[in-house]
Amino acid sequence: MEKELLRKIPSVDKVLKMLPDSSKETKDAVRKGLNNLRKAILENHLSEINDEIIREFIIKEIEKSKRFNLRKVINATGVIIHTNLGRAPISNEVAEHLKEIITGYSNLELNLETGKRGIRYQNVKELLKELTHAEDVCVVNNNAAAVLLVLSALAAGKEVIVSRGELIEIGGSFRIPDVMKQSGAILKEVGTTNKTHLKDYEEAICENTGLLLKVHTSNYRVLGFTESVDSKHLVKLGKKYGLPVYEDLGSGSLVDVRHYGLSYEPTVQDVIKSGVDIVSFSGDKLLGSAQAGIIIGKRELIEKIKRHPLNRALRIDKMTLAVLEATLRLYKNEEYQKIPVWRMISEPENSVRARAYKLYKLIKGKLPSTFSVSVNREEAEIGGGALPLETLPTFVVEISIKDKNEEEFHELLRKEEPPVIGRLKNGKLFLDMRTVKEEELDILSESILSAAKKIINE
Repeated sequence: MEKELLRKIPSVDKVLKMLPDSSKETKDAVRKGLNNLRKAILENHLSEINDEIIREFIIKEIEKSKRFNLRKVINATGVIIHTNLGRAPISNEVAEHLKEIITGYSNLELNLETGKRGIRYQNVKELLKELTHAEDVCVVNNNAAAVLLVLSALAAGKEVIVSRGELIEIGGSFRIPDVMKQSGAILKEVGTTNKTHLKDYEEAICENTGLLLKVHTSNYRVLGFTESVDSKHLVKLGKKYGLPVYEDLGSGSLVDVRHYGLSYEPTVQDVIKSGVDIVSFSGDKLLGSAQAGIIIGKRELIEKIKRHPLNRALRIDKMTLAVLEATLRLYKNEEYQKIPVWRMISEPENSVRARAYKLYKLIKGKLPSTFSVSVNREEAEIGGGALPLETLPTFVVEISIKDKNEEEFHELLRKEEPPVIGRLKNGKLFLDMRTVKEEELDILSESILSAAKKIINE
């Protein structure tokens, strides 16, 4: 029986002759489809084989081969700045500017007034200076790179004093002590996990001290019996001993989040105003732009950072600059609603609720009887290592299936086109509408119904 079924599998060449496309990509897909068919027979998953079954195995692989590895997904997790899903999305307006820049030539490093070679940072320098009130600017490819560059340029071979309670680790096992070691700076930790006083910093200062470092714990909070030294007091201490103060702000916001009912988070402007010499923060978190590490501060220190050889290795490209400049122009014009991160954070609860009920109506009468679907109030997260204790009211479309595994259904949704990413909670699947766009509802409903049909037929 097995041999008889295997003999019915056509050759790759025979299949290709029946297809309009015989590219290498298609040929590889056909070969893989036939191999999968052969494997299914050998593992006794098929008891018969016909043209329709053969076609199904081949088409599945051809369709898969045409898809990009990096592609659009529908974020129904409720996490606005989702690291695994690309962090901050950009607006259509910013994307249009990016398209204009990357599909042709640009004045990336050309001064149009003098006709001579220019500096790429000039494209965002004045905007960042105006928005943050800093003296000068340098931009690299992410904030981890920014930390490495600042420490390498300003403190290699010297001690950097930092509170033990600020020796953070973020996603991807990025640890401040490891980066400091790589930079050539010497870690000098002071205080305890929950309490660090100004005198702890002062007592640690010696002739080999190169820098005072403050790391904003944007991705966690230590609560209860705690104490830390604020930026202003650290700046006074730095001036007393002639030491620069550097603050790694992490997520970095140009907007006061209290306007949206959230707890106070120091803005970039607040930190610069406090007198800190150098500040760095991410471009693709609360700023809502492209991945970048933005370094701002005192002119003489920024110039030293720019001259360091690592700056060349870590510099940003024209795509990042295009997105960053277009986003910063939105901030300059106070058009925050055109920045997707802030639009999602500020969206009224009733608007999110209406979108949830719209999806509910699109799928309710079409799902199999074993499906239970409802709309419920939940909490969404900011994400991206920002505002860890803050949540936003949201509404989810909740799906459960009788005698079926919701995790398996979620897996099927991830295999739809585009893939749908929700969240599982208490054995139920939540599709959070705070991170789903209005224009995504139709395709989302189609994906849900398609996955539902597949799980019932299994």
